[in-house]
Amino acid sequence: MAMAQTEVRFAPGNKKVQVRPGATLLEAGRRAQAGIRSRCDAKAACLMCKLLVEDQSGLTPPNQNEILKLGMEQLAQGYRLACQARVTGRVEALVPEDPLKAAIRAQLARQQDDDDLF
Repeated sequence: MAMAQTEVRFAPGNKKVQVRPGATLLEAGRRAQAGIRSRCDAKAACLMCKLLVEDQSGLTPPNQNEILKLGMEQLAQGYRLACQARVTGRVEALVPEDPLKAAIRAQLARQQDDDDLF
């Protein structure tokens, strides 16, 4: 008998994957090739895998690691650590833009704005 699977969807890019309940968002994101960054081997140490999940009804409640690392303010805003949050049902998560890419994009936009002035 096959185990039930549930859908996890990642934005941007609308990448979808089916996973078994209990899988972490990081595991799901890797299978979906969603571009979730991490360098601490899923130990909640680097905070690079932070995702935004508005409807968290398909996730386990934050564990002690998430509460300590993210704090109540970020948790209240909908942030979760992909390496700690486990899937229990359908989930949609937003993968934030890589900070380096965001900085480069902002710099290019400023340069374009400066060029438009002349």
